[in-house]
Amino acid sequence: MAAAAAAPAGAHMADVSWKMLELRARSKRSGSIYEPLKSINLPKPEGGSLWDKLDHYYRIVKSTLLLHQSPTTGLFPTKTYGDNRKAKVHDSLYCAACAWALALAYRRIDDDKGRTHELEHSAIKCMRGILYCYMRQADKVQQFKQDPKPSECLHSVFSADTGDEVFSHKEYGHLQINAVSLFLLYLVEMISSGLQIVYNTDEVSFIQNLVFCVERAYRVPDFGVWERGSKYNNGSPELHSSSVGLAKAALEAINGFNLFGNQGCSWSVIFVDFDAHNRNRQTLCSLLPRESRSHNTDAALLPCLSYPAFALDDEVLFSQTLDKIIRKLKGKYGFKRFLRDGYRTALEDKTRRYYKPAEIKLFDGIECEFPLFFIFMIIDGVFRGNPAQVKEYQDLLDPLLQHTSEGCPVVPKYYYVPADFVELEKKNPGSQKRFPSNSGCDGKFFLWGQAVYIIAKLLADKLVSPKDIDPIGRYIPPQDQRNVSMRFSNQGPLENDLVVHVALIAESQRLQVFLNTYGIQTQTPQQVEPIQIWAQKELVKAYFHLGVNDKLGLSGRPDRPIGCLGTSKIYRILGKTVVCYSIIFDLSDFYMSQDVMMLIDDIKNALQFIKQYWKMHGRPLFVVLIREDNIRGSRFNPILDMLAAFRKGIVGGVKVHVDRVQTLISGAVVEQLDFLRIAETEEAPVFKSLEELDLPKHSKVKRQSSTPNASELEQQPDVNINEWKNKSTYEILQKLGDCNCLASQALLSSILLKREGPNFITKEGTVAEHIERIYRRAGSKKLWLVLRYSAAFAQKFSSSIAPHITTLLVHGKQVTLGAFGQEEEVISNPLSPAVIKNIIYEKCHLQDEREAVVQQELVIHIGWIISNSPELFSGMLKIRIGWIIHAMKYELKIRAGDMPAKDLYQLSPSEVKQLLLDILQPQQQGRGWLNRRQIDGSLNRTPAGFYDRVWQILERTPNGLIVAGKFLPQQPTLSDMTMYEMNFSLLVEDMLQNIDQPEYRQIIVELLMVISVILERNPELEFQDKVDLDKVVQEAFRDFQKDHSSPKGAEKQDDMTAFYNTHPIGKKGTCSYLSKAVITLLLEGEMKPSNDDPCTIS
Repeated sequence: MAAAAAAPAGAHMADVSWKMLELRARSKRSGSIYEPLKSINLPKPEGGSLWDKLDHYYRIVKSTLLLHQSPTTGLFPTKTYGDNRKAKVHDSLYCAACAWALALAYRRIDDDKGRTHELEHSAIKCMRGILYCYMRQADKVQQFKQDPKPSECLHSVFSADTGDEVFSHKEYGHLQINAVSLFLLYLVEMISSGLQIVYNTDEVSFIQNLVFCVERAYRVPDFGVWERGSKYNNGSPELHSSSVGLAKAALEAINGFNLFGNQGCSWSVIFVDFDAHNRNRQTLCSLLPRESRSHNTDAALLPCLSYPAFALDDEVLFSQTLDKIIRKLKGKYGFKRFLRDGYRTALEDKTRRYYKPAEIKLFDGIECEFPLFFIFMIIDGVFRGNPAQVKEYQDLLDPLLQHTSEGCPVVPKYYYVPADFVELEKKNPGSQKRFPSNSGCDGKFFLWGQAVYIIAKLLADKLVSPKDIDPIGRYIPPQDQRNVSMRFSNQGPLENDLVVHVALIAESQRLQVFLNTYGIQTQTPQQVEPIQIWAQKELVKAYFHLGVNDKLGLSGRPDRPIGCLGTSKIYRILGKTVVCYSIIFDLSDFYMSQDVMMLIDDIKNALQFIKQYWKMHGRPLFVVLIREDNIRGSRFNPILDMLAAFRKGIVGGVKVHVDRVQTLISGAVVEQLDFLRIAETEEAPVFKSLEELDLPKHSKVKRQSSTPNASELEQQPDVNINEWKNKSTYEILQKLGDCNCLASQALLSSILLKREGPNFITKEGTVAEHIERIYRRAGSKKLWLVLRYSAAFAQKFSSSIAPHITTLLVHGKQVTLGAFGQEEEVISNPLSPAVIKNIIYEKCHLQDEREAVVQQELVIHIGWIISNSPELFSGMLKIRIGWIIHAMKYELKIRAGDMPAKDLYQLSPSEVKQLLLDILQPQQQGRGWLNRRQIDGSLNRTPAGFYDRVWQILERTPNGLIVAGKFLPQQPTLSDMTMYEMNFSLLVEDMLQNIDQPEYRQIIVELLMVISVILERNPELEFQDKVDLDKVVQEAFRDFQKDHSSPKGAEKQDDMTAFYNTHPIGKKGTCSYLSKAVITLLLEGEMKPSNDDPCTIS
């Protein structure tokens, strides 16, 4: 018996000791990702409350997030059930951020049982998984950075288990700048906290190439966070504020950042183009508070404005944008993504990828609401120190959460209105109960929501601080904001009192001696040695070596010019110290740089720009290069005045300090271009620095120029091109040899160019060479007419056209290129320089060759003016370059009176700019109404609220409006669009596009305003038939003629000049005639009965 009793006792002892061993072993491997959750039963450390809280969140993260992480790639699938596992980069990044945030919380515990390591490495595994997927598509990065097309971009969705591509570009909108930007941003945040994610130089060069792609976000329309692009879901991408904002934030974060963390050296540092970053910043501020052209506002802006990007520095614009999001999108169950969003509503046809025209009207008022954005508002409240906001959104969120069978909270992806309740909800918005998309009980989790929820809870419970999960300081409280930032973000609207350091460089000793006699101290290139002076294009050449990786097939930085901010730094390159002069001093292939007044203007603009946007420690160094050609002739005095202003210390309102380059270097920003490490076996690249002109020191500087009369005579050709077109090539060559007039030479050469081609041989080389020679001679003599002719024949194209067109587009304008009265090309999205050049030379070359180059001048002028004085373009949605040139010619005609008008093509570029500024000013009162309508019509200017009023007219015009053969239908317009949408305004402009007379266009604009006022005052009226605006104007004009009949009127019946020249307001004003015609048309139709109609008896 005793033996029998001893056996179970021994067995019991063995069992206990086995359990102790198991417990000890388990405690060593606690929290392993492979361990089943229910077996975690850890002893609690001292002061257990912190452990308990973290343990609670750890269990949630394990069971709702890490359970679904791919063991191979580390990516997180979008669907947590079924076999077809796809992972979105965007959602996976938030999941990685959640694991990382919890790891940061565990760092506070000394004995964390291995959980910090596990969580950190879950985040690392995911980040490296994304990097792995991206690097397999290095060929796409190489193509995209040269030419950003949707078909050449990185994919945004991969197989969760293999990292393979799962959709082609035709099947899915992969172009999502926001996803790549978010990856770069989290990469920097995580590495800053001590994680090691990037392992070798191949990965560094690949990430540098990702930066090249993201730098161009400001001009790349993409599909955005919702992967649908335009609100109409028709497959067209748009420029999104949320994408541009994330790109801006990523560039700020990664500039100068060492990807190897504190163990890295110089060659693991990332470089960012300051000017590209600044263009993204300007674009963001221009687009906001809109999300895009079709999205008036969008919840996607929340992660951009707040955590994680904190992309906006302007508090006023931040409040304005956030208020709009809350006002338009907030509901009981979350935020709508955007208005008329059909995603997962009961009425959406899930079998079709795209919507039909007008289909989005169906979703009005029944858009799904996403609790996710309440969570973003909680995080925002914590960061901004606003407990009331945190409590408000926590109270809204708590009732919406579902729970798993184990009790873990689950964030539903969205709440929808079931099909049976749709009509009731539409009749009475907010009246119907909505249902969650997923509860967690069925294994369906919305991982993006789960991840952000955990981050919010950790912050709200003070288990991590904002500084923990934002180690690089993306968010800076207003009281801590400063005007200078290491990350060159425009932090805070503080008064900018920057002093720009200026070095004056004369291109020869002779010029230096000459300027010295006027008290202007300069240096020559020899005197600044061993410091070298480079043109910006040499710096571009140096940057070609940045990010090169032959193994991955990646070239370096694309051939993009370096802007004013980039050229205001000092560079250390291969042991040399280099300063750069701005692109404005380049002797470019475009003739505008030949005009000294334009150069002075450019210098002032550049200084203003640097003052406004320079946000670095250290002063900008602006090199002013003075060439002998600048001081020839009548242009010397303006240059002298500007140089004197430099000496006094203030130029165009900007404080400057002029000194020797050697002195200024100590206070400048130095950029070390260490990526140019050349191995001993490699040949070092050769760079060309500015060389001094080798001229006798005391020889006289030529300042004389030909007399104005001679200049004008030289400008006028002495041959008639129509006569010479039909003469033989031999005769033309003979005349070309005998002729001294440059203008005639240009015209004769153009005939040979068209007839024989550019390589045809003349006495002075090929035709192309001869035209180039004429171009150079005309440039040095400042013969603008000849210059424009020869520039057009040589098809010259300014490199700054594409950036200026982008500037106009981001200011909410459309641009059209093409001659007045001819077919125009509408540009509504940024284009590459090559495409723009083709458009200009195809559309503008038809009637007058010079038009092609003058349109380029105008684009450059307008680009600068809209950046500095956007108010001059208010009411102008479409900038029609050909029409503006027409207005300028008309203005010259008005000024000339009875005398012959000046030729626009003979004016210098600076005179053209001044003329443009004059016509952009609001029209002077002394002008006749014909002149005012001509100018306003040519500028496409409209009164305030004009497009909203056309919308209201369309609501009361079931059969639509027509003018000059262009029809604007009521449907699907009103169903597809909303009143305040930019696309509707552009549609109205499109309707007015066919009108060929500027003054008539202005009468049509006045007519639409009159119709709007009449309908507003008479709510019972509406148009029965299609409204032909041309017929209404004709009716009004017939009435006008009756009142102003003249004896000679018979032969001039169609001449509307007197009507155009009539004041709009008053008894006999145009508006009274237009009103009468409108009322007649309205009264022809039936009136809608009204309940409170005073004429109704019963």
